[in-house]
Amino acid sequence: MLDATRRALARRGEPLVLAVSGGCDSMALLDAVLAVAPRRIAAAATFDHGTGPAARRAVGLVGVACAARGVRLERGGGVPVGTSEAAWRDARWAFLRAAAARHGAVVATAHTRDDHLETVLMRVLRGSGARGLAGLHAESAVVRPFLAVDRGTVRAFALRRTLAFADDPTNESRRYLRNRIRLDLLPALERVRPAIGAELLALSERAAAVRSALDAVAAEVSVVTEDGRLAVAAPEMAGYSRESLSALWPAMAARVGLALDRRGTERVVAFTIERGAGRRVQVSGGWELYRSRERFELVRGAEPAAGEAVLARGRGARFGGWRFAPGVDRPGDPWTAVLAADATTIVRTWRAGDRMQAAGSARARRVKRFLSDARVSAADRARWPVVVADGEVVWIPGVRRGRAATARPGRPEVTYTCDFDDGE
Repeated sequence: MLDATRRALARRGEPLVLAVSGGCDSMALLDAVLAVAPRRIAAAATFDHGTGPAARRAVGLVGVACAARGVRLERGGGVPVGTSEAAWRDARWAFLRAAAARHGAVVATAHTRDDHLETVLMRVLRGSGARGLAGLHAESAVVRPFLAVDRGTVRAFALRRTLAFADDPTNESRRYLRNRIRLDLLPALERVRPAIGAELLALSERAAAVRSALDAVAAEVSVVTEDGRLAVAAPEMAGYSRESLSALWPAMAARVGLALDRRGTERVVAFTIERGAGRRVQVSGGWELYRSRERFELVRGAEPAAGEAVLARGRGARFGGWRFAPGVDRPGDPWTAVLAADATTIVRTWRAGDRMQAAGSARARRVKRFLSDARVSAADRARWPVVVADGEVVWIPGVRRGRAATARPGRPEVTYTCDFDDGE
């Protein structure tokens, strides 16, 4: 055990925040790392999910162990955000990552070979591709010193070292999928096919290699912008088959933190294959995929601003992150416009049927065409404002002034400038 821990930690040299729940595996992790690399420990971290007395006792046990050994302890917790495994996991990991960031460290967990095997089988049941089947073998910021060690070996180590630990009673509840896999499904499969565990782990290793190769391709064909979007040149996608896109899109989406499930992947692949610019599709978790002439953009939360703002009596206004203020006309600058001061003037998000007659033009064109010609990205286009005076679109800020947004002799006027500032 100690040799396996030492070898695993030797691969990376960052400071560690140890995830210690009070259970057998995590208390063994605390003991083993203290034995082989005590200076690597920045802190231990424990999280009370608020599920009852057993959870509180486990957290208390961690506190006693850390105090006795001089290990700094980060505590987190609160009322349960839900009763699902996913809800507990998300809350715990948010706490662990925050604790590691405070210490300039990485999280180390006590995941064992058995945990990894259960994870892989769960992914098989869900129809995961290579990205999911890689399981805990996937490249990660998390350090897992026990990943090559089975759960029985870890427990024997804890007993031999007379470590105090708490057994989580929920580990025996068949309410949770992982428990049903550990208690029922895996033993049944092993009775029929004794090598199933080794075969699943070998599958995971192959999947991890495929995942790594796909990540390399994703980094070549996609760009993560400063504001967190994923941009992919449309011609780059033209040569891929449906099967290749099904493998590549999850790798690209992961670059901006989006985990595409099977249905999300199918939706994105179908959207990629369909022709036509100016379209978008909902993905999941508030993410949308947009298509322009030149590229695809994967964007989180690109929702149009709601409502309207009024421009009246020469006063400024804010609309979403857009700011309108009285200013000085700069002829030819689409970020300024001269408007009639006596008109009813509002700012709102453009609508599909909006048209505007540009200055010097004989007829009106769709606002969508103006935005497209100005190479406004599909994601930005979703929330772009227009200025409407007496029911007529007179200005597309940053794009084009309308015919009505010009100085007219004898009529009071006011000049506005527009910029984008999503701060307060």
